[in-house]
Amino acid sequence: MATTKVTFTLDSQTVGLLNDAARRLARPKSAVVRDAIQDFHCRIDRLSESERVRLLAAFDDLVPKIEQRNTEEVDREIREIRDARVRGGRRTPAE
Repeated sequence: MATTKVTFTLDSQTVGLLNDAARRLARPKSAVVRDAIQDFHCRIDRLSESERVRLLAAFDDLVPKIEQRNTEEVDREIREIRDARVRGGRRTPAE
């Protein structure tokens, strides 16, 4: 793998953590940074714990507000929607 030399500016606490990680893992600092970036990149699209908790709370709040309907009503509405699509759309606004 080809490498490119880059320069970053890091605060002293981050440099200390990098030095400690490199020492404890017995690996070069560049390898620790590479691994950290790869790990971070894999997690970019995942929710943080606080986001997950917030979304679950919203879900728990909204689910009880969903109107309960029997199967026949739902099946009728689905048939109406399908029929409307075949005819090119609803002729009147949805209720």
